[in-house]
Parts: sequence; structure tokens; C-alpha cells
Amino acid sequence: MAKNLLIVESPAKAKTIEGYLGNDFLVKSSFGHIRDLAKGDDAIDVKNNFEQKYEVPADKKAIVSELKKLAKEAEMVWLASDEDREGEAISWHLLETLNLKEDKTKRIVFHEITKPAILNAIENPRAIDYGLVHAQQARRVLDRLVGFELSPILWKKVKPSLSAGRVQSVAVRLIVEREREINQFKAVAQFKITALFSTDGKKANLKAELPERFKTAEEAEKFLKDCVEANFNVNSLEVKPAKRTPSAPFTTSTLQQEASRKLGFSVSRTMQVAQRLYEAGKITYMRTDSVNLSDTALSSAEKEIRKAYGDNYHHLRKYKTKSAGAQEAHEAIRPTYFEDHTIEGEAAERRLYELIWKRAIASQMSDAAFERTNVKIGVSTRKEELQAQGEVLKFDGFLKVYFESHDEEEEEEINGDENSSLLPPLTQGQLLNLQEMTAAERFTRPSARYTEASLVKKLEELGIGRPSTYAPTISTIQKRGYVIKEDREGKPRDYRVFTLKDKSVTAAKATETTGAEKSKLFPSDIGAVVNDFLVLHFKNIVDYSFTASVEKEFDEIAHGMKEWTEMIRSFYNPFHEGVKETLETAERATGERELGNDPETGKKISVRIGRYGPFVQIGDNDDENKPRYASLRSGQMIETITLEEALELFKLPKKVGAFEEKEMTVAIGRFGPYIRHNNAFYSLPKEDDPHTVSEARAIEIILEKREKDANKIVKTFAEDEEVKILNGRWGPYIAFGKQNVKIPKGTEPTELTYEMCKELAEKDAAAEKAGTKKKMPAKKVAAKAKVPAKKAPAKKK
Repeated sequence: MAKNLLIVESPAKAKTIEGYLGNDFLVKSSFGHIRDLAKGDDAIDVKNNFEQKYEVPADKKAIVSELKKLAKEAEMVWLASDEDREGEAISWHLLETLNLKEDKTKRIVFHEITKPAILNAIENPRAIDYGLVHAQQARRVLDRLVGFELSPILWKKVKPSLSAGRVQSVAVRLIVEREREINQFKAVAQFKITALFSTDGKKANLKAELPERFKTAEEAEKFLKDCVEANFNVNSLEVKPAKRTPSAPFTTSTLQQEASRKLGFSVSRTMQVAQRLYEAGKITYMRTDSVNLSDTALSSAEKEIRKAYGDNYHHLRKYKTKSAGAQEAHEAIRPTYFEDHTIEGEAAERRLYELIWKRAIASQMSDAAFERTNVKIGVSTRKEELQAQGEVLKFDGFLKVYFESHDEEEEEEINGDENSSLLPPLTQGQLLNLQEMTAAERFTRPSARYTEASLVKKLEELGIGRPSTYAPTISTIQKRGYVIKEDREGKPRDYRVFTLKDKSVTAAKATETTGAEKSKLFPSDIGAVVNDFLVLHFKNIVDYSFTASVEKEFDEIAHGMKEWTEMIRSFYNPFHEGVKETLETAERATGERELGNDPETGKKISVRIGRYGPFVQIGDNDDENKPRYASLRSGQMIETITLEEALELFKLPKKVGAFEEKEMTVAIGRFGPYIRHNNAFYSLPKEDDPHTVSEARAIEIILEKREKDANKIVKTFAEDEEVKILNGRWGPYIAFGKQNVKIPKGTEPTELTYEMCKELAEKDAAAEKAGTKKKMPAKKVAAKAKVPAKKAPAKKK
């Protein structure tokens, strides 16, 4: 047995580190946390200073047992979990759970997995930082208390099976408020003047615009008419030097934003890939809010820049972190070896690594130098001046390596061309030849919907969350169904265009697509209703400044400036009183809206949240005749659906024709839209609209499903038609009535007889009854057996 046991969080990290240490070290993984708060509501004793009850989950008991045994045999145990609060808490849990003695336990940290960093950490061990542990405990306890007390209220007052979280609820509020801002936005039309000139009388080579916009079509048309006989002269030429400076190296937040914009990665995927790169020793620790680079890194970057690009491309920069809670002792995310411009590995790992390398190396490179020209063009018949701008790149500097992207609401993305806009040679007073001038109607736009990346940016700006919380927060609000990430098609919009050409002004209409969305975050109806309920009854929980102040208190606890139980108590006592009051006094929240009256019956039409989602209803529940119901379509919301759109929904179920002398009916059920034909149900693919699906398309869907089902059946049995051998997602299995049974390895499915299938099914049932096989719902049984669970057919509401 080795003298030293070193425990890290992940097996990948253990494998990398083991190669750096000698035979005296055995490196093992804890596979993350080895214990957590108990599942029940007694996990936190609020009356006894918030004392916690921890337990080791069943899937970690074998790991704990092995680590205990190895720890007893070792002379020294080294706790090498990550260097953030979560990592510090893991080390503390290991110390407690493994019954380690403090004099035989050392805590080490490192922000990169390289041999020098590991050996340096071994030479400079420290004790567990209980400030960081208490900060993590405070966050964990606070979030558990909030979740455990809010969720039951939501079950009673909104809808069963809902849950709420502290930071997640704030993120949902941001998305709901942005959606309402967009829905209430009224676009204002203005006319933009654009002119194309030639300097040599031939081809247009200069584009200019009027800085002002005209509010009416009459003003725009008059401007063009005034220009029919006008002369256009260069009134002024202003040439100025300009420069562009590189951005700081990546923090967790900026990496998530740029990987989303440049690589199309979700926030969670970025963190998964970055974790693999870190554990393989390719990059520094990926959870950080610092932009600092170590002196070693600065020296290494300088050496590589001078070698690869030349001395004039290097410029030493030391960035300072603006975030109050950031720790400058930590580093930004950077490559561990700057000489490695690329790495081998999976495509996602290579692409993310190259992005990190480029950003880090560019931060230490020279500014890009430009020559910027501003041209003002006079119109002889008007007082306004047209303007043209040009930019010539004189020295590329950091742009040789890296171009930063921007969000929609920011400046246009740097496109990387040597000249973003190249002007022809011009002289002051020069006469220009007008080739064409247009006045195009343009509409003001609302703020853009959040992407995952821009939501992270907003949370960071508000001081909400920390590097370790952004990805899980955004994943959680989507898993809970409060937020939907999707693409949406735009809608056509007409606009007017006036064109001056050949001394004649013409008017025309054109069409553009507006409102198209790509991977944007939309609130669901239930997300909006839950948000409104929390804003009404628990304003502090979803208040931006309050949530940010809680984060600051966690930072104070981490630095030993505040006692964590006092912080929890000051939050919990008023919160708990609010919970009790809300349970007693709050009305049920459904988001109900009255839309108007049904033209046929005169009955009220309303929309609200139901057990299976949002729906519209004709009539009241206490009417003599039962009300009629219809589910909302994808993209429709309780807040914005109109009476006309609601009435359209009641056109389903509808007959779309006949096939094989049987009617086909389209309807929407609990599991979505479907076609019913001859007592069988066929789900409509997502791209098909149930309101517009044609007879031909319905037949196509039925035939496709039949073909798929036919290919699914491997074998049937005359003895019992309920018994089949089917092809599942992970291979063949036996469907014995409602029981899904695994086929033993090495068995040829087609050679199985009915008796053999029966025997396998009986053994499977006996194992489950005896408890040797864990009993679980059909869906989970199917997953365990690597076969799909049977899905109930869609039904009418």
C-alpha cells in the first residue's frame, strides 16, 4: 500500500495526476460529493441552529467503504478536490465521513493539472478553509429551505408537482419580464435614406446614409424628390487614427457567452467540455470569475507570441476583475501550455480549446490599429448632409488571432475582413454622381429575447449567482418546464420603399420576415403563472437586488466576515412567516383571462392553466351543459391569445378525409396532436400543424407508422398474440403482454420459442417479486432493460 492517499473529485483527474506522482502516492476519486442533505424534511433542524442531517447515498456507499479502508492504511491523506466552495465542502465531507484525523490529513489546491502545479500544491498544503465550507453550507441550506417551503405552496395554489428555487425563480422572472416587454412593444415606422454614388461616373463605389430618419412617408418622398436635380459634393473629409483593444481572458461567464455565439454550445455543454479539458490537463480551472493571469502564464504567452508572430505583436496587459466577489488569487481560464495552439481529441474539445487559446493569447497581443475616415456629403437642395464611413486596417495586432462576437443588441459582429468598409479615393469639394437613392421603411425593434448566453451575462451584471451556478440554473428552469428554448419562425411584414433613379422617384411595396428566433428562451404559461404568484406573495425571493445581496453575504461568510447561521436566521424567520400567511390567505393562481363570448352560444370564453397545461374553455363549470375545452397550440400563450385564435382551436377534432374506407380525424390530446384512424392513434410530427394537415399528409403519416411498426416486430407467436419479440432502441427484447423482458446475451432472438419466452418472463417476474429485481414504473423498467416503455395512445380532452 502506498504511503499517501490522494483523493480527487473525478476519475479522469485521478488518471492524469497519477502520472505526475511517484509510487508513494495512490490517487483515487470520490466521484464528486460523497454525501448530501437527507431527503426528508428533517434534514435541517431550524430550531437547533440549522443543524444539518447528512446521509451517504446508496450509489456512493461502496466508494466510501473503499476510501475508508484505504485511508486507514495510508500514513497521510491528501484532499485535492476543486479550489472553489463546492470543492472545499467536498473535502470537509470527506474528512467527516471517512473519520480522518486532522494531523494526518492535508488539503491541497491547484488551478491547473500540470506536473509543476501538482508538485507545487504538494509542497504547499493547507488546512480546510471553513469560511468556504460555511459559505457552501449557507447556500445549500438556504436553497433547501426555500425549495422545501415554497414547493408545497405551489402544489396547493398553482398546480401539483411544481417546485421553486431561489436563483432559478429570479432567472425565470427575467425571461417573463422580457417576454412581456416584447409583447407590449409597439413598433414605430421610420424611413431610412441610403444613397449609392460613383466617383468615376461608372460603377457605384460609395455608400452613404442620412443620419436622421423621417417619420412619415411624405417627408421621405419629398427628400428624394428634392434630390432629383441636386448636386452632391464632398463637404468634409476627416481621417483619424483608431485602435481596438483585445478583451480579457475568459471567465466562466464570458466563456459560456462566446462558446454560445461562436460554437453554438449550450451553457451546460460548454461546462461539460471545459471540465474534460481541465481534467485532461489542457486548461486551467473552468469555474472562475477572475480575469487575472499568473506571472508564469504572462511569461509563457509572451514567449509564444514573439516566436509565432513577432516582437511587435506582444503587449503585456494585466487585467483587473470588476466583480466584487472575485478572487484575484485565482486565474482566468487559459491553456496550460501556450505553445499548444491546438490539441487532439473530440471535435467539441478541439473547438473549445482553440477558442480559449485564442482569447487568452490575444489578451497579451498588441492593439489593432485603424485609419478611420468620416465623409460628409452635401446636398445642394437640402440642408441635411449624408455621411459615409470607412475603416482601413493598418496593423492587425490581436485580430491576427481572435475576433470577438457580440449579442444582437450590441454592435455588429466584427467580420474579420481587413477593411470593414473601404472607401474610394476622395477629395474635399469633389462632385459625386448619384446612381440610386432609396427611402426604405424601417421599424423600431424591442429588446431581444434572452439566449442562454445573454441570460448568463444579465445574471452576472445583476450580481446573481456565481460561476458554479449559471449552468445548473439555466438547465433547471428548462427541465422544470418554466422556460422553453426553441426556434420560432418569423412573420411576413410589408414595408414601403421609395427609389430615386434616373431622375425619377417611384414607390413600391416589399415584404420582409420579422420576429424569427433562433435558440431563444421563452417563458411557458406555467412559468409565467408561477412567477406572478411569487412576485405577489414572495417579492424578496424574486427581487434582483435582494438576491444579489444574498450572494454578497455568502461572499462575506467565505471571507470569515459573517457567521453563516445568523445570516440564515435573518432570512428564514420572515420568509417562514410569509409562507404560513400565504398558505392561509392566497387565492389559487391559474392565470385565467376572459377573452370574450362565443358568437354561436353567447357563452363566456376563457383561458387558464389546467392539470395538463394551458387550455381555452367555452362556458362555465356550473353550466347545465358541460363546458367545451381545447388545448393551446405550440407558441400560443395565455397572456397573448386572442378570441379569434381561441375560436380556431375549437375546430378540432376535425375530419381530414378517409383512408381504406375509414375516416381520419385530427385532434389534440394529452400527449399532443394525433390522427385517429380505425381505432388506432398516430402522433403528428412536430413540424405538422393539426389545424392545416391535409388528407394526403395524414395518409403518409399512417403509412410511415405502419412501416416502422412492421420493422419493429421480429417474431410473433400463434399461442398468444400479446407475446412478441420486438426491436427496441437498444436491441431486441420480449414484450410479454405488459411485461418487458430482456433477452439473455448470446441468445438469437429468432430462435426463441413461445415456451422459452414464457419461461424468461416467469423468471423475470419471480426475481421482481423476491426483491432481487428492483420494482419500478414501466418506463423505468424499460430503460433498465434497454427497451422503450409502451406509450399510452393520445386521447381527446
